[in-house]
Amino acid sequence: MDLKKNDLFTVKIADMSDDGAGIGKNDGFTWFVKDAVTGDTVEASVMKIKKSYGFARLQKILEPSPFRVSARCPAARRCGGCQLQEMDYKAQLKFKEDKVYNNLCRIGGLEDFRSSQKPGSWTMEPIIRMKDPWRYRNKAQFPIGKSKDGRIIAGFYAGRTHDIIENDDCLLGAEENKTILKIIIGFMEVYGIEPYSEKSHTGLVRHVLIRKGFSTGEIMVCLVINGENLPYGEKLAAELVKIPGMTSICCNINKEKTNVILGGKGYSIYGPQFITDHIGHIRYRISPLSFYQVNPVQTKRLYETALEYAGLTGRETVWDLYCGIGTISLFLAQQAKKVYGVEIVPQAIKDARRNAELNRMENVEFFVGKAEEVLPEKYEKEHIYADVIVVDPPRKGCDAACLDTIVKMAPERVVYVSCDSATLARDVKYLGERGYRVEKARCCDMFPMTGHCECVVKLVRK
Repeated sequence: MDLKKNDLFTVKIADMSDDGAGIGKNDGFTWFVKDAVTGDTVEASVMKIKKSYGFARLQKILEPSPFRVSARCPAARRCGGCQLQEMDYKAQLKFKEDKVYNNLCRIGGLEDFRSSQKPGSWTMEPIIRMKDPWRYRNKAQFPIGKSKDGRIIAGFYAGRTHDIIENDDCLLGAEENKTILKIIIGFMEVYGIEPYSEKSHTGLVRHVLIRKGFSTGEIMVCLVINGENLPYGEKLAAELVKIPGMTSICCNINKEKTNVILGGKGYSIYGPQFITDHIGHIRYRISPLSFYQVNPVQTKRLYETALEYAGLTGRETVWDLYCGIGTISLFLAQQAKKVYGVEIVPQAIKDARRNAELNRMENVEFFVGKAEEVLPEKYEKEHIYADVIVVDPPRKGCDAACLDTIVKMAPERVVYVSCDSATLARDVKYLGERGYRVEKARCCDMFPMTGHCECVVKLVRK
């Protein structure tokens, strides 16, 4: 291959990668082209060349794909948060479902019944789509900085950088966000409050975190500051409280030289340092530091699927591993005899216990620790068994010791909730070789316009 950096070439996009980049071949060489869509023929410029593949920048669309649509957001390509915004929503759903199915077959060793045209020994149920795939995020974190001409701006970091792309109205977020940011930036300009500079570690306001309870309408605004106090905070609160639903206005203190957004402590300017929201019949209290699913509409449908796959009758003992603040645990507790949740993060377990009290649920108990350490102790010393085990691990999947513990406890059913179908498939294969088979799987589109997809798999003991 004679191509070198910045050279132009033409390529037909035949597929897409997990992160939403177009994939095509030119003279047998594979190229990943950001912002290209399956079916496009594009002119691209060389960015980086590896041994068997390369990365290129989209320069011109020569023949648009039948799946290509115009991006609604003017900052879509520069921001990079919405990798699939220029792809028809129906095509997005097919891309995600195919990605999960192919990983389960190729990595997980399941029967590829689509290609063979034979009914499989397992079922892939239709993906759970959103009726309206916009304005679904209940949480937004906007870095605050300055433009080249010295204006205070809010926006998002461009991909793999800390350069702020100005954008005060992400179309995936709540409509109130734009008004909130306008008030905060106006307040900073009037009172001479400087945004934080990563280079000099000076300035006060680092980020603005906004959370909204979609079922309650409650709104939280949290300013992350490089100091102990926000001057004239009561003046800011007086303007923000005019927004319907404004419930909590607070500051989070982060004076460290770090990429981590939130610090460990904060204080209230107005109202409590939390809001409440519901998923189904379960109520949750959410603080700035709480982990809470960002798409409550789809979260409800995802958890309902997990609950259905668990097949609970009211007589079962259930373990929820990687339980976080107890979101799935409390859903399961509605139909289980007893639910035990395990999570390594102490603050999350504190939130989980508080949420159980909030919902007056006494048949759920939470433990701090690694699942592979807590489970054997409870199983061997206290003879606590499991009829059903539910796992919702981080992107890296389950620890091998955790999977071995699941096999040892031998539950009748395992429900695996995953945000990464490659590690899901790896773990499914591991369990398949140790006595479990996949009965069915279903994707849930939690993050429209992005390449991410959630999936639930039901495994049963052979």
